[in-house]
Amino acid sequence: MPWSIASEVAPSAFAEIRRRTIFECCKWDVQVEDTSTLCPFPLVLKRDAWDDLVRLGEQLADETLRAEAEIIARRDLHETLGLPKAILRALRGGRRVADAASAVRLMRFDFHWTTDGWRISEVNSDVPGGLVEASGFSRLMAAESPDALLEGDPASIYAEAIAHHSRPGELVALAHATAYSDDRQVMQFVARALNERGIRTALASPEHLEWRDGCAWISGPFPPEKLGFIVRFFPAEWLPELPRRSQWRHFFLDGRTPMSNPGTALLTQSKRFPLIWNNLRTDLDCWRTVLPETRDARHVDINDPQWVFKPALGRVGDGIAIHGLTTMKQWRDTREAVRKYPEHWVAQRYFQQVPIENGGARLYPCLGVYTIDNKVAGIYGRISTNGLVDFRARDVAVLVDAPEPLAEAI
Repeated sequence: MPWSIASEVAPSAFAEIRRRTIFECCKWDVQVEDTSTLCPFPLVLKRDAWDDLVRLGEQLADETLRAEAEIIARRDLHETLGLPKAILRALRGGRRVADAASAVRLMRFDFHWTTDGWRISEVNSDVPGGLVEASGFSRLMAAESPDALLEGDPASIYAEAIAHHSRPGELVALAHATAYSDDRQVMQFVARALNERGIRTALASPEHLEWRDGCAWISGPFPPEKLGFIVRFFPAEWLPELPRRSQWRHFFLDGRTPMSNPGTALLTQSKRFPLIWNNLRTDLDCWRTVLPETRDARHVDINDPQWVFKPALGRVGDGIAIHGLTTMKQWRDTREAVRKYPEHWVAQRYFQQVPIENGGARLYPCLGVYTIDNKVAGIYGRISTNGLVDFRARDVAVLVDAPEPLAEAI
């Protein structure tokens, strides 16, 4: 086993961690239904397991970015990815992604420990969440765990990278779905990290941006000002739903304002990404090793328990159908959706996760390994009780075994 569950933090100490996570780290959704979303114990990785995840994460990031650069120019492959028609039209009409517009690439690869070793279920290459938990909550839990270390701090590393790409005095817009508190809390947390580094920020909606000669300006309720950088935390497939005046196409192509992440990240975010691998020149050896076999949903039997069905642009586990876990109603809905809209679905071969025992319960961890510009920056842990990581999964701090002191090792 690559990990163990450490002892629970004392109740009084954990109550303080919970309060600080809410007020210092902006995590406002600490309760889902009748369950606390925060685990009172950390998951501790063995040192060699962490080293393996770093190696795999950086190889995957490198392959993903090289594949994305190739796919942008391969308009013949775009339709296979199950993207909205408006985005397909935008990609056909644009010239290219400006070099400056693709800056500070943040991704998260979701790893599971299986009977065949490490496997990934997906990459969140568009707008990966979890920064509050991976940096804020985990840092507080690490302070109560003397035998383990927090390796990486994605929010801090992210802020440093953005600051490096920003000029003094420039305004950074954190464009997000302002009506959703779970999105707002992530942007509020990142804004604080940027403010600590002297960066001016504006928490805004993509509707508050306008484009002049390919450069982004903030407007709406804000005084008009040219932006120096954009942090996009608004799903790319939602952008066409913005008012026409928003000129959302500049998030994908022909934009000149540095951005993290550009809308073209959606090309590899799609679960149908593997369906075009054989048409690419890019070497995807690591992807082929750790991602289970993936097929067009039309080419498998939906009643075969060896296949998991996923919407091409699904997020947070929504819409996933797994035999034995999904209700009959969900199966019927999935079967009907696959029949009507097969081009927006994919089938992924089921992998057998290895659970970890804790207090008589079987738990299934999922480790989200963050990369920023091809380098691993930290890790986000979630734990489910049935193997499906959705909104009910709990957040767990992921720490790494502290190295032995040299004298003890000798």
